[in-house]
Amino acid sequence: MSKMPAAYQATRGSILDVDRAFYDSLTVAQTERRLVTAHTVPMRDGLAWEVPAGHVFRIKVIEGAQVGDFNLWSLHNPRERLWASRTRQLQSAHVSTYDRLWSSLPYLRPMVTIIDDSLADYGVDDDGGRVHDLLGTRCDPYVNTLLTGEDFDFHCHSNLVRAIEPWGLTEFDVHDVLNIFQCTGLNEDDQYFMKACPARKGDYLEFFAEIDLLCALSCCPGGDLSVDLWGPNARDPLETCHPLGVEVYAVDDDLLSGWTSPQPAPYRGRHGRRCPESDWSAIKRQRCC
Repeated sequence: MSKMPAAYQATRGSILDVDRAFYDSLTVAQTERRLVTAHTVPMRDGLAWEVPAGHVFRIKVIEGAQVGDFNLWSLHNPRERLWASRTRQLQSAHVSTYDRLWSSLPYLRPMVTIIDDSLADYGVDDDGGRVHDLLGTRCDPYVNTLLTGEDFDFHCHSNLVRAIEPWGLTEFDVHDVLNIFQCTGLNEDDQYFMKACPARKGDYLEFFAEIDLLCALSCCPGGDLSVDLWGPNARDPLETCHPLGVEVYAVDDDLLSGWTSPQPAPYRGRHGRRCPESDWSAIKRQRCC
């Protein structure tokens, strides 16, 4: 792997400089929490749920290995939603404890912070695979028809579409996902690969809600991705499919003392409508002469 430094780096005291002690204090290992709601996302289906700011939610493996495709929005303004590509730049292409999921422009603020991950020690496997993927996106019926000539209505995109309809949202609101428990990487030809999910019953990924959220999760019809979905060895991976669990917890108010929900990015939104104070062209000419 390249030893080049990251382009986007945290400066001390910036919003990228996470207070690890605070988020550690919210984990089940450090404090008692009150279960508010619990859900099961059925096999090959989707589910949406709300999480108030200042709460913790856990997505967990409750039977066998299973990949989940995750979307999230601001509960009060669905135009603000997960921005997967910027999160890749600000955090990593595969996320874990202390990473944040960032919202789209013009809001650009952390929507959640990951506070616990049972697969945090997975690291990089012999194939270059890592877990909790932001490299790829959801499977969808459109690409499936292009690749196979067949329609199948229960891809993650469609599952998410159905899940959010009770909130008045549509297919146009579904966006690039965090692939939870999914193991992926880039091969020697710089092409995206997926391999069998390493998660087992009891594994989980846990988030702290920085703002009021609407979340949605699809249990991928590919199951644990141990069976090829496309190509010469493709077949129906139904036997590898399982449900996933979701739990939402309230934490002691005292633990949130001093925490405030992050505000949208403070940029004033002029977008160059006012001329720059200096003549850039003249400065460039002087430097080039």
